Amino acid sequence: MARIAKPLATLFVLIAVQAIGFTQRLSAPAIQPAHIAGTVTDANGDLIPGATIHIETSEQNLHSAIADDNGFFHIDNLAPGKSYQVTVSAKGFADWKSPEVVLAPGQFDLLNNVKLAILGETTSVTVVATREDLATEQVKVEEQQRVLGFIPNFYVSYDKDAAPLSARLKFDLALRVSVDPVTFAGTNFLAATNQAAHYPDYVEGMKGYGQRLGSVYANDLTDILVGGAILPSVLHQDPRYFYQGTGTKRSRLLHALSSPVICRGDNGRAQPNYSSLGGYLASGAIANAYYPQANRGPGLVFHSFAIDFSANIANAVLQEFVVRRFTPAARNRN
Repeated sequence: MARIAKPLATLFVLIAVQAIGFTQRLSAPAIQPAHIAGTVTDANGDLIPGATIHIETSEQNLHSAIADDNGFFHIDNLAPGKSYQVTVSAKGFADWKSPEVVLAPGQFDLLNNVKLAILGETTSVTVVATREDLATEQVKVEEQQRVLGFIPNFYVSYDKDAAPLSARLKFDLALRVSVDPVTFAGTNFLAATNQAAHYPDYVEGMKGYGQRLGSVYANDLTDILVGGAILPSVLHQDPRYFYQGTGTKRSRLLHALSSPVICRGDNGRAQPNYSSLGGYLASGAIANAYYPQANRGPGLVFHSFAIDFSANIANAVLQEFVVRRFTPAARNRN
């Protein structure tokens, strides 16, 4: 489930709904690009940074990349259905060429057991990519996703075959959202709304605004950390929303509506979304520790749960049908 803080979801929904007014119809689902990735090591397992990777298509188009300090490389935005050949080279090694391969839409092709012979020796290097390497690179891509260029859209994966996140990546992603400037802007917006509504029952004036600001941020931080990092790590569930993008509108709508209660496990299978549901409950339960006495009790827990649950359903529907069109980093990967 895409976890977006409540103030962030508020801004997100308001802006996205206005954007719909300029749209007469939804565009046809875009074809997912393909990707190739790997890690270059020598026969002893030592990393080989700086290796050069070239990918040539049947139409003579050339894509290239340089392995980073960890020997990892990835090439995105490859058109599916075309024939590709990969060449890996490094100083002191003979070039290696792959057989021609045709990639499917959205496919991540991991180059495994590719050996480059060292010139004048029998030693070789192997190109491999671990799931952790691939997941790390995918998260880096997701952290560039911003609606209208500025609203974080990190908890959405447009790759159906995305690698599962490690516990470290789940916490990194949660903290990245928690400290984003737009998250603080959304927090201030919702705090101002609560101030105007005189809820919760804090004092009025700047002191009351500060108290409401703190409570809103604490609510969101609890939801993000518990529902987006702690429980997903313990229960081995993926906290992201996985964009479907294809199929009938009905199937896509059902996919979006079910996301608060059905998630993808780290094993790739659909599971009850205990992580998100637990995050909603934890946010309301912990709020009883700092809300005014008059606002505490079971009602606070259920009120918070209902708001979070409803906001995430709205967010999922917008993600499936609207948001990608207004997320430049995602749209440009077509």
